[in-house]
Amino acid sequence: MPIPADYTNRVYAGVLGKLIGVYLGRPFENWRYKDILEKLGPITYYVHDRLGDPLVVTDDDVAGTFTFPRALDDYGISPDLSAEDIGKAWLNYIIEERSILWWGGAGNSTEHTAWLNLQRGIPAPASGSIEVNGATVAEQIGAQIFIDGWALVSPGNPAQAAKLARAAGSVSHDGEAVNAAVLWAAMEAEAFVSKDVNHLLDTGLAHIPKDSLIAKLVGDIRNWASGNEDWEATRQKIEDNYGYDKYPGNCHVVPNHALMIMALLHAPHDFQRGQMIVNTSGWDTDCNAGNLGCLHGIMLGLDGLDAGPDWRGPVADRLYMSTADGGRSISDAADISLWLANLGRKLADETAKPAPKNGAKFHFALPGSVQGFRPQAGQTALDGLKVIGTGSALAIDYLALAPGREAAATTPVFTPHEVTKMRTYDLVASPRIHAGQTLRATLSAEAGNSGTVEAKLRIRHYDGSDNLVDVDMPAGKLLGPGGSATLEWTVPSTGHQPIAEIGVVLSAPQGRANGRVLVDTVTWDGCPDVTFRRPEDGGDFWRRAWVSNVHFFSKNFPQDFRISQNRGEGMILQGTRDWTDYAIEADMMLHLGDHGGLVIRAEGQRRYYAAQVTRQGQLQIVCRKDEKQTVLASAPLRVEFETRFTMKFSAKGGKLSVKIGDTVVEANDQTFAGGSAGLIIHEGALSATRIHIGAA
Repeated sequence: MPIPADYTNRVYAGVLGKLIGVYLGRPFENWRYKDILEKLGPITYYVHDRLGDPLVVTDDDVAGTFTFPRALDDYGISPDLSAEDIGKAWLNYIIEERSILWWGGAGNSTEHTAWLNLQRGIPAPASGSIEVNGATVAEQIGAQIFIDGWALVSPGNPAQAAKLARAAGSVSHDGEAVNAAVLWAAMEAEAFVSKDVNHLLDTGLAHIPKDSLIAKLVGDIRNWASGNEDWEATRQKIEDNYGYDKYPGNCHVVPNHALMIMALLHAPHDFQRGQMIVNTSGWDTDCNAGNLGCLHGIMLGLDGLDAGPDWRGPVADRLYMSTADGGRSISDAADISLWLANLGRKLADETAKPAPKNGAKFHFALPGSVQGFRPQAGQTALDGLKVIGTGSALAIDYLALAPGREAAATTPVFTPHEVTKMRTYDLVASPRIHAGQTLRATLSAEAGNSGTVEAKLRIRHYDGSDNLVDVDMPAGKLLGPGGSATLEWTVPSTGHQPIAEIGVVLSAPQGRANGRVLVDTVTWDGCPDVTFRRPEDGGDFWRRAWVSNVHFFSKNFPQDFRISQNRGEGMILQGTRDWTDYAIEADMMLHLGDHGGLVIRAEGQRRYYAAQVTRQGQLQIVCRKDEKQTVLASAPLRVEFETRFTMKFSAKGGKLSVKIGDTVVEANDQTFAGGSAGLIIHEGALSATRIHIGAA
């Protein structure tokens, strides 16, 4: 089947539907129906503020859904992608006890149990099987909550979605949990070409055993809902026949899947009503609402999301994925949608579409997309400032802009301050932009504007009190009515503090200005020229900027960076996939360990190049790709414990080079084109007082 003409926009609607559902249901996750009605009433809109939570949070439903399909990029874009390869992606991107999953312990958390199995060398699908883990652990909800990505890359191809979903689900689950995931993925794939809910259900049922409990459940709920508009009566029958008291474990798939089927049948073409039903019904609300929201988004499109209240405005496309590839952790719905849509095209043997506007990081090319940009608050902020996605640009609408006031729109590029208020799931991330890179924006003023405005680029970085400090480019450009400008600025040093936001700020040099400025693109490029150290003013976010899987990342040792690993290898990493040709240099000391050194072009925690000194007296360049480690080149060099040395490790094209003193080791390899950099240690301790990233 050919890719639908509106495929990208439908993927975007599905991604947004997933986010809206998760963010709506998360604050009261695992509440019971009675408690929700008593304390919150019917859930018709966001309630996070009533419970003191941020709206946009780190959540397993979001992070897993949009991380695990990276296995297609890493192991081959094919409908035959194996469970074993998806399991390898788990080990590469999931940091133990810190990212994506609920780390509730072996036998308590299904995903934690499966991850431990993978780590012990039990490959998928055995890692998630009933044979290994027992039926109770294997049939909790997790396979279903991560499944939407496989449908989003399979438009109108439910068989492909079902196959990929079965492979992905079996990494951690088995039995009815996988049946539920397969059914839902097939339904979502078919929703690209059909709005007939009963047809979608029949399509899903065709891909699971007819005698399965999930198939029986669907039949029962169809009968209960047929000709009956009272969803509460259906919900009561679900509780009576498929309630939590009937199934062991803390979050079984069966009761929650039943609520999703119920909400779809009682609100087949109404996004808001569907969300109200599935959230008010309780149990695993964010998971259920996220899955339903994705299906409704695909089926109804962006118009369906926009038919009720303003769901999209508060979300502003924001999306966090807490993984070992920290430069991709801060993302947005538009970026993820374009990536998924191109995966879908490649799976269908079609040509991927080029990135909008020559690959600009922020292009605002999807309908209504703002890619995280929102009005910046503050003492000088203009009242009534609006930031709107036009489908081709970001509109900044201002009224009565005058001296002493400013109209600023910014977007996150690193962990936001509200991370300190997030519950359950940590956000592991690195800044997307650093000192030395060139930040650019293209803007235009509408012809009907009154007055002239000055436009500048802005970065916002943390300080020692973990507050944000505004830094604007020294000289902006004036925009009169109908004018246009390109802003360009080399990002300055920030005193070793991470950059959290970037954006555009407008001011009026004189008099009053009213109107609209259109931001066509915001992007950056170039190699960073940045030195990492402990900031003189302190703070905590400079440490958060490092993706860490080590057992101990010191705050109090005299060295700026001191890491310790009890078992195996551990790393701290910072950077993005955009870092291609560059060098990392550090003043270091090896305190204990079999080997330690520097990492370059890391694509997670099991895919990278390392330059390391060994206890056996070697300086090596190593390529790590999943479980395989290859020494590409080496030379004799003995570095004693507690001895200071400076190591420089560079990559340019396929050429890799490491230098300590007069010893140089070189290798050629094309495995990894770009990625983050940092320190690595094997079962010991390593420290550094300075880490510099610059041109190779």
